[in-house]
Amino acid sequence: MSIEVLPSREALDGLEWSKGDGLLPVVVQDADSLAVLMLGYANAEAMELTLATGHMTFYSRSKQRLWTKGESSGNVLAVVAVRVDCDNDTLLVSARPAGPTCHTGSESCFDQAPGNFLGRLDAFVRQREQQRPVGSYTTSLFDGEIRRIAQKVGEEGVETALAGVAQDDAALLGESADLLFHLIVLLRARGLSLADAVAVLAARHAG
Repeated sequence: MSIEVLPSREALDGLEWSKGDGLLPVVVQDADSLAVLMLGYANAEAMELTLATGHMTFYSRSKQRLWTKGESSGNVLAVVAVRVDCDNDTLLVSARPAGPTCHTGSESCFDQAPGNFLGRLDAFVRQREQQRPVGSYTTSLFDGEIRRIAQKVGEEGVETALAGVAQDDAALLGESADLLFHLIVLLRARGLSLADAVAVLAARHAG
């Protein structure tokens, strides 16, 4: 299946708008955790506004008008990418939510939506870096020098290697979890994310 990131008005023209009387279903997915956040509908005008503003805009079938997610709550969806399916009649939007997506206050309109826990952890660490709540271990890491965070990654790496050689599976898994957590913190301290590292892996695999 060909995946296309839609960059322009010309790309929108190639979609099968007529299949849904001018509306296409839009599945919104968290760009970091990969959790499915919501389903909406959009017409060409809504998608033009989405691409122009970077915030997801839908067409409300009940109100018969355009509406930008978060226009009243402030919980906007910052669009990372827009992709089209193989039939050119459904859109997949990757976005970073600025708060709960569902009107009930839930993260997702699908309570049991599957997601990538490492992605959710990465988003949690980003939130900690921005908010710095008092008493948080993650806050204490960010408040220290980046060399200390790097040192922790090194320590956890050594402990993981030693566990792999001399300890049982539970110890290896525990040390691996510690290593992954501190690596995410180190990446965030440098203004990077786990997704950035994964993108490098994906590029290498594709090559």
